[in-house]
Amino acid sequence: MARMELRVRAWAWLTRRQASVATMTEEQVAAMQRRQVPDNIVTGWLFGGQQAGTAVSDRTVPGPDGNEIPVRIYRAIRAPVAASVNGAAAANGDGPAARPLIMYFHGGGFVFGSLRMGDWLCSSTALRTGAVVVSVDYRLAPSHRFPAAVEDCYAALTWAAGHAAELGAGGPVEVMGESAGGNLSAVVCQLARDRGGPLIAHQSLIYPATDMSDAARSSASRLGNENAPFLSAGEMTAYRRLYLGDDGDPLDPKASPLLAASLAGLPPALIQVGEHDPLKDDGTRYAAALLAAGVPVRLTEYVGMPHGFLNFPGLCRGTAQALAEIVAEQSAAFAARALPAEPAEIAEPAKPAEPAEPAM
Repeated sequence: MARMELRVRAWAWLTRRQASVATMTEEQVAAMQRRQVPDNIVTGWLFGGQQAGTAVSDRTVPGPDGNEIPVRIYRAIRAPVAASVNGAAAANGDGPAARPLIMYFHGGGFVFGSLRMGDWLCSSTALRTGAVVVSVDYRLAPSHRFPAAVEDCYAALTWAAGHAAELGAGGPVEVMGESAGGNLSAVVCQLARDRGGPLIAHQSLIYPATDMSDAARSSASRLGNENAPFLSAGEMTAYRRLYLGDDGDPLDPKASPLLAASLAGLPPALIQVGEHDPLKDDGTRYAAALLAAGVPVRLTEYVGMPHGFLNFPGLCRGTAQALAEIVAEQSAAFAARALPAEPAEIAEPAKPAEPAEPAM
């Protein structure tokens, strides 16, 4: 096992000393949720920010319970020719209607996170793929427990797919999320399949949580990383309690997508996991289950990386390679949807990738 970078371990130690959800009351959680991430040189370096060449706008969309869901929309000011979903689109000038649509769901244990959390990843993805990226500020626990976040994300997906032209998109639809957002992305794909749409071309699941059952607590990655940076065993227990409450069923596939009765018919997936992440086995087990159901999957383990590494582009050296892989897989999926292809070529399950070691 590769050793984690010293600066990553130091930052994790500092943040855990300041606050850990494992020791917070619900009132303290609510107070933490009200805090804004300051915009300064340090946070800009640590979390990244909006990339030059992208335009960003905020609005709200209708929620499932009469609520309004804030979303942030990212577009490349000029879609790159290389990002066109097919050669014909490039030849025709790659008009806005050719742009794919990506839905992004942030992480944070279903308890923390905001639109600011996705600025770097969403603007980078929009810039490199030419897609319209919609980041969803779903309701957070414990004020809004399971399945509020699930239904918000699905409502935002259906709204965006139905208003694609208004958003400047018209190509395939993809979902993307990390950690809790990876869980929500996987769940939304299952809901879209079971509820008759929208059709999703690809899912990018970044160190996703896929199993909230008691049995998952004994996985090798969880037992071997009980005090891991950014996500300890105690913090995972707290997040589950805050999200599900007393009535939520951890065996419900909307909470544990790995436990769905069938994974057949889901979109192709990229699953990225970190070597030192307690949720690593959640990702690898979901990849194996998807493959067994005939779903094409690419699984990549990032050596020496902790949970949450893609959220710290200034801190973790593995983020550049992970982002490049996400963009490449998204672009390939968009092209596969846009171009005529033999069904067998699309349905052929891919083998999990060999563990990738980020460039140092």
